[in-house]
Amino acid sequence: MTDMIIAVDGLVKSYKDVQAVRDISFSVRKGEMFGFVGPDGAGKTTVIRILCGLVMPNEGEISILDFDLKINRQEIQKKIGYLSQKFSLYGDLTVDENIEFFAEIHNVRNYHSRREELLEFTRLTPFRDRLADKLSGGMKQKLALACSLIHKPAIIFLDEPTTGVDPVSRRDFWKILAKLLKEEITIIMSTPYLDEAERCHRVALFNNGKIIALDSPDTLKKGTGMSVLEIVSFQARKGYSVINSKTSHSVQLFGDRINVMLPLDTDPQTILNILRDDNIIIEDSRLTSPNLENVFIYNIQGKTK
Repeated sequence: MTDMIIAVDGLVKSYKDVQAVRDISFSVRKGEMFGFVGPDGAGKTTVIRILCGLVMPNEGEISILDFDLKINRQEIQKKIGYLSQKFSLYGDLTVDENIEFFAEIHNVRNYHSRREELLEFTRLTPFRDRLADKLSGGMKQKLALACSLIHKPAIIFLDEPTTGVDPVSRRDFWKILAKLLKEEITIIMSTPYLDEAERCHRVALFNNGKIIALDSPDTLKKGTGMSVLEIVSFQARKGYSVINSKTSHSVQLFGDRINVMLPLDTDPQTILNILRDDNIIIEDSRLTSPNLENVFIYNIQGKTK
Protein backbone atom coordinates (compact mmCIF):
# COMPACT_ATOMS: atom_id res chain seq x y z
CA MET A 1 0.00 0.00 0.00
CA THR A 2 2.32 2.70 -1.21
CA ASP A 3 0.46 4.20 -4.18
CA MET A 4 -1.57 7.32 -3.37
CA ILE A 5 -4.99 6.98 -4.95
CA ILE A 6 -6.51 10.16 -3.44
CA ALA A 7 -4.72 13.42 -2.65
CA VAL A 8 -6.52 16.38 -1.05
CA ASP A 9 -4.82 19.71 -0.42
CA GLY A 10 -6.29 22.80 1.26
CA LEU A 11 -9.95 21.75 0.99
CA VAL A 12 -12.47 24.42 2.04
CA LYS A 13 -16.27 24.33 1.79
CA SER A 14 -18.75 26.90 3.08
CA TYR A 15 -22.54 27.07 3.04
CA LYS A 16 -23.45 30.75 3.35
CA ASP A 17 -22.07 31.74 6.77
CA VAL A 18 -21.22 28.18 7.86
CA GLN A 19 -17.73 26.87 7.11
CA ALA A 20 -18.30 23.12 6.91
CA VAL A 21 -14.74 22.18 5.94
CA ARG A 22 -11.77 24.26 7.07
CA ASP A 23 -8.57 23.89 5.06
CA ILE A 24 -7.96 20.15 5.34
CA SER A 25 -5.35 18.04 3.55
CA PHE A 26 -4.83 14.28 3.47
CA SER A 27 -4.03 11.39 1.14
CA VAL A 28 -5.26 7.80 0.82
CA ARG A 29 -3.27 4.81 -0.39
CA LYS A 30 -4.50 2.20 -2.83
CA GLY A 31 -6.09 -0.77 -1.04
CA GLU A 32 -6.42 1.14 2.23
CA MET A 33 -9.42 1.38 4.51
CA PHE A 34 -9.45 5.02 5.59
CA GLY A 35 -11.90 6.17 8.26
CA PHE A 36 -13.47 9.56 9.00
CA VAL A 37 -14.44 9.78 12.68
CA GLY A 38 -16.21 12.61 14.45
CA PRO A 39 -19.54 13.91 15.77
CA ASP A 40 -22.48 14.98 13.61
CA GLY A 41 -21.74 18.24 11.84
CA ALA A 42 -17.96 17.74 11.96
CA GLY A 43 -17.64 17.80 8.16
CA LYS A 44 -17.29 14.08 7.38
CA THR A 45 -20.27 13.79 5.01
CA THR A 46 -19.41 17.05 3.25
CA VAL A 47 -15.90 15.78 2.47
CA ILE A 48 -17.25 12.46 1.15
CA ARG A 49 -19.78 14.25 -1.06
CA ILE A 50 -17.03 16.51 -2.40
CA LEU A 51 -14.79 13.52 -3.18
CA CYS A 52 -17.69 11.89 -5.03
CA GLY A 53 -18.15 15.01 -7.16
CA LEU A 54 -21.61 15.72 -5.76
CA VAL A 55 -20.62 19.02 -4.13
CA MET A 56 -17.93 21.37 -5.40
CA PRO A 57 -15.47 22.91 -2.92
CA ASN A 58 -14.78 26.63 -2.53
CA GLU A 59 -11.04 26.03 -2.43
CA GLY A 60 -8.59 23.17 -2.65
CA GLU A 61 -7.00 20.69 -5.02
CA ILE A 62 -8.28 17.11 -5.29
CA SER A 63 -6.74 14.29 -7.28
CA ILE A 64 -8.51 10.92 -7.49
CA LEU A 65 -7.10 8.03 -9.53
CA ASP A 66 -4.69 10.55 -11.12
CA PHE A 67 -7.62 12.70 -12.32
CA ASP A 68 -8.24 16.30 -11.28
CA LEU A 69 -11.73 16.36 -9.76
CA LYS A 70 -12.48 19.85 -11.10
CA ILE A 71 -11.68 18.79 -14.67
CA ASN A 72 -12.51 15.07 -14.79
CA ARG A 73 -15.48 14.72 -12.42
CA GLN A 74 -17.50 12.41 -14.68
CA GLU A 75 -14.51 10.21 -15.41
CA ILE A 76 -13.90 9.80 -11.67
CA GLN A 77 -17.57 9.02 -10.98
CA LYS A 78 -17.40 6.08 -13.39
CA LYS A 79 -14.67 4.52 -11.27
CA ILE A 80 -16.06 5.00 -7.77
CA GLY A 81 -18.97 3.65 -5.73
CA TYR A 82 -20.95 5.64 -3.17
CA LEU A 83 -23.18 4.42 -0.35
CA SER A 84 -24.80 7.42 1.32
CA GLN A 85 -26.53 7.57 4.69
CA LYS A 86 -29.88 7.44 2.85
CA PHE A 87 -29.12 5.22 -0.13
CA SER A 88 -32.08 5.29 -2.53
CA LEU A 89 -33.21 1.72 -3.06
CA TYR A 90 -36.47 1.20 -4.90
CA GLY A 91 -38.86 -0.45 -2.48
CA ASP A 92 -41.23 -1.73 -5.16
CA LEU A 93 -38.39 -3.52 -6.97
CA THR A 94 -36.93 -6.85 -5.92
CA VAL A 95 -33.33 -7.38 -4.87
CA ASP A 96 -32.54 -8.64 -8.38
CA GLU A 97 -34.31 -5.71 -10.02
CA ASN A 98 -32.54 -3.11 -7.89
CA ILE A 99 -29.12 -4.48 -8.85
CA GLU A 100 -30.20 -4.61 -12.50
CA PHE A 101 -31.36 -0.99 -12.34
CA PHE A 102 -28.03 0.24 -10.98
CA ALA A 103 -26.15 -1.86 -13.53
CA GLU A 104 -28.03 -0.05 -16.28
CA ILE A 105 -27.30 3.35 -14.71
CA HIS A 106 -23.59 2.53 -14.84
CA ASN A 107 -23.86 1.13 -18.38
CA VAL A 108 -22.84 -2.36 -17.27
CA ARG A 109 -24.03 -4.54 -20.14
CA ASN A 110 -23.29 -8.13 -19.15
CA TYR A 111 -24.07 -7.79 -15.47
CA HIS A 112 -25.72 -11.17 -14.82
CA SER A 113 -22.60 -13.03 -13.65
CA ARG A 114 -21.54 -9.99 -11.61
CA ARG A 115 -24.99 -9.92 -9.97
CA GLU A 116 -24.73 -13.60 -9.04
CA GLU A 117 -21.31 -12.93 -7.56
CA LEU A 118 -22.57 -9.99 -5.51
CA LEU A 119 -25.65 -11.86 -4.27
CA GLU A 120 -23.43 -14.69 -3.08
CA PHE A 121 -20.94 -12.20 -1.69
CA THR A 122 -23.58 -10.40 0.39
CA ARG A 123 -25.51 -13.61 1.21
CA LEU A 124 -28.64 -12.19 -0.42
CA THR A 125 -29.20 -15.02 -2.93
CA PRO A 126 -32.11 -16.55 -0.92
CA PHE A 127 -33.83 -13.13 -0.91
CA ARG A 128 -33.31 -12.16 -4.55
CA ASP A 129 -37.05 -12.15 -5.31
CA ARG A 130 -38.01 -10.19 -2.20
CA LEU A 131 -39.07 -6.54 -2.54
CA ALA A 132 -36.53 -4.12 -1.11
CA ASP A 133 -39.20 -2.65 1.17
CA LYS A 134 -39.58 -6.07 2.79
CA LEU A 135 -35.92 -6.40 3.74
CA SER A 136 -34.50 -5.82 7.22
CA GLY A 137 -32.28 -2.80 7.82
CA GLY A 138 -29.12 -4.89 7.61
CA MET A 139 -30.20 -6.57 4.37
CA LYS A 140 -31.07 -3.20 2.84
CA GLN A 141 -27.54 -1.99 3.57
CA LYS A 142 -26.05 -5.10 2.00
CA LEU A 143 -28.23 -4.63 -1.07
CA ALA A 144 -27.21 -0.97 -1.26
CA LEU A 145 -23.57 -2.07 -1.12
CA ALA A 146 -24.15 -4.63 -3.89
CA CYS A 147 -25.70 -1.90 -6.06
CA SER A 148 -22.66 0.31 -5.38
CA LEU A 149 -20.29 -2.47 -6.47
CA ILE A 150 -22.03 -3.62 -9.66
CA HIS A 151 -19.65 -1.64 -11.90
CA LYS A 152 -16.48 -2.85 -10.11
CA PRO A 153 -15.32 0.52 -8.69
CA ALA A 154 -11.69 1.10 -7.69
CA ILE A 155 -12.79 3.16 -4.68
CA ILE A 156 -15.96 2.92 -2.61
CA PHE A 157 -17.20 5.69 -0.31
CA LEU A 158 -19.37 4.62 2.63
CA ASP A 159 -21.10 7.29 4.70
CA GLU A 160 -21.94 5.77 8.11
CA PRO A 161 -23.00 2.46 6.47
CA THR A 162 -23.89 0.61 9.69
CA THR A 163 -25.76 3.34 11.56
CA GLY A 164 -29.05 1.92 12.82
CA VAL A 165 -28.11 -1.62 11.82
CA ASP A 166 -28.34 -4.46 14.35
CA PRO A 167 -25.08 -5.91 15.78
CA VAL A 168 -25.28 -9.18 13.80
CA SER A 169 -25.78 -7.32 10.51
CA ARG A 170 -22.95 -4.95 11.41
CA ARG A 171 -20.65 -7.94 11.85
CA ASP A 172 -21.75 -9.41 8.50
CA PHE A 173 -21.20 -6.05 6.81
CA TRP A 174 -17.65 -5.90 8.15
CA LYS A 175 -16.91 -9.39 6.86
CA ILE A 176 -17.95 -8.17 3.41
CA LEU A 177 -15.68 -5.11 3.70
CA ALA A 178 -12.76 -7.37 4.67
CA LYS A 179 -13.31 -9.34 1.45
CA LEU A 180 -13.36 -6.11 -0.56
CA LEU A 181 -9.97 -5.16 0.87
CA LYS A 182 -8.58 -8.50 -0.30
CA GLU A 183 -9.68 -7.47 -3.81
CA GLU A 184 -7.64 -4.24 -3.33
CA ILE A 185 -10.70 -2.01 -3.44
CA THR A 186 -9.95 1.20 -1.56
CA ILE A 187 -12.56 2.00 1.11
CA ILE A 188 -13.25 5.48 2.48
CA MET A 189 -15.81 5.41 5.24
CA SER A 190 -17.25 7.64 7.92
CA THR A 191 -18.43 6.09 11.16
CA PRO A 192 -19.65 7.24 14.59
CA TYR A 193 -18.54 3.91 16.06
CA LEU A 194 -15.05 3.94 17.56
CA ASP A 195 -14.81 0.12 17.50
CA GLU A 196 -15.30 0.29 13.73
CA ALA A 197 -12.66 2.99 13.40
CA GLU A 198 -10.20 0.65 15.13
CA ARG A 199 -10.44 -1.67 12.09
CA CYS A 200 -9.26 1.01 9.64
CA HIS A 201 -5.67 1.21 8.44
CA ARG A 202 -5.72 4.93 9.21
CA VAL A 203 -8.30 7.33 10.62
CA ALA A 204 -8.83 11.07 10.43
CA LEU A 205 -10.43 12.54 13.54
CA PHE A 206 -12.80 15.35 12.53
CA ASN A 207 -14.06 18.19 14.70
CA ASN A 208 -15.65 21.47 13.67
CA GLY A 209 -14.70 21.07 10.02
CA LYS A 210 -11.04 20.29 10.72
CA ILE A 211 -8.91 17.16 10.92
CA ILE A 212 -7.49 17.29 14.44
CA ALA A 213 -5.44 14.07 14.17
CA LEU A 214 -4.63 11.55 11.44
CA ASP A 215 -2.74 8.25 11.63
CA SER A 216 -3.22 4.55 12.33
CA PRO A 217 -5.34 3.84 15.42
CA ASP A 218 -2.36 2.33 17.25
CA THR A 219 -0.10 5.27 16.43
CA LEU A 220 -2.74 7.78 17.52
CA LYS A 221 -3.13 5.99 20.85
CA LYS A 222 0.60 5.66 21.48
CA GLY A 223 1.19 9.21 20.27
CA THR A 224 -0.60 10.72 23.24
CA GLY A 225 2.24 9.58 25.51
CA MET A 226 -0.49 8.94 28.07
CA SER A 227 -2.06 6.18 30.09
CA VAL A 228 -5.67 6.18 31.27
CA LEU A 229 -6.67 5.89 34.90
CA GLU A 230 -10.18 4.45 34.88
CA ILE A 231 -12.09 5.02 38.11
CA VAL A 232 -15.47 3.44 38.91
CA SER A 233 -17.67 5.29 41.39
CA PHE A 234 -21.39 5.87 41.95
CA GLN A 235 -20.24 9.45 42.68
CA ALA A 236 -18.59 9.70 39.26
CA ARG A 237 -20.10 13.06 38.37
CA LYS A 238 -18.90 14.65 41.59
CA GLY A 239 -15.49 12.96 41.22
CA TYR A 240 -15.19 14.29 37.68
CA SER A 241 -15.77 17.85 38.94
CA VAL A 242 -13.22 17.43 41.73
CA ILE A 243 -10.45 16.19 39.43
CA ASN A 244 -11.32 18.79 36.81
CA SER A 245 -11.09 21.64 39.31
CA LYS A 246 -7.99 20.48 41.20
CA THR A 247 -5.76 19.19 38.37
CA SER A 248 -4.81 20.13 34.80
CA HIS A 249 -5.34 16.60 33.49
CA SER A 250 -7.80 15.77 30.70
CA VAL A 251 -10.80 14.18 32.44
CA GLN A 252 -13.58 12.25 30.70
CA LEU A 253 -16.88 11.03 32.16
CA PHE A 254 -18.59 7.83 30.95
CA GLY A 255 -21.59 6.98 33.14
CA ASP A 256 -20.19 5.67 36.43
CA ARG A 257 -16.61 5.75 35.10
CA ILE A 258 -14.08 8.55 35.13
CA ASN A 259 -11.17 8.40 32.70
CA VAL A 260 -8.16 10.55 33.56
CA MET A 261 -5.42 10.95 30.93
CA LEU A 262 -2.09 10.81 32.76
CA PRO A 263 1.49 11.26 31.51
CA LEU A 264 3.29 7.91 31.73
CA ASP A 265 5.49 9.12 34.62
CA THR A 266 2.53 10.27 36.78
CA ASP A 267 1.67 8.24 39.87
CA PRO A 268 -2.08 7.43 39.62
CA GLN A 269 -2.24 7.29 43.41
CA THR A 270 -2.14 11.11 43.51
CA ILE A 271 -5.50 11.26 41.68
CA LEU A 272 -7.05 8.61 43.90
CA ASN A 273 -5.88 10.52 46.98
CA ILE A 274 -7.51 13.73 45.70
CA LEU A 275 -10.82 11.90 45.42
CA ARG A 276 -10.53 10.29 48.84
CA ASP A 277 -9.70 13.65 50.40
CA ASP A 278 -13.07 14.86 49.05
CA ASN A 279 -14.82 11.77 50.45
CA ILE A 280 -15.45 10.28 47.00
CA ILE A 281 -15.96 6.53 47.31
CA ILE A 282 -13.86 4.60 44.77
CA GLU A 283 -15.37 1.23 43.88
CA ASP A 284 -12.63 0.20 41.48
CA SER A 285 -9.70 1.64 39.57
CA ARG A 286 -7.20 0.46 36.97
CA LEU A 287 -4.47 1.87 34.76
CA THR A 288 -4.91 1.08 31.06
CA SER A 289 -3.97 2.26 27.59
CA PRO A 290 -6.09 4.92 25.86
CA ASN A 291 -8.69 3.89 23.30
CA LEU A 292 -9.71 5.99 20.29
CA GLU A 293 -12.51 7.65 22.23
CA ASN A 294 -10.01 8.81 24.85
CA VAL A 295 -7.71 10.07 22.10
CA PHE A 296 -10.53 11.94 20.35
CA ILE A 297 -11.73 13.72 23.50
CA TYR A 298 -8.13 14.42 24.54
CA ASN A 299 -7.48 16.15 21.21
CA ILE A 300 -10.71 18.17 21.38
CA GLN A 301 -9.84 19.35 24.88
CA GLY A 302 -6.54 20.64 23.56
CA LYS A 303 -4.59 18.09 25.60
CA THR A 304 -5.15 19.99 28.80
CA LYS A 305 -8.37 21.20 30.28
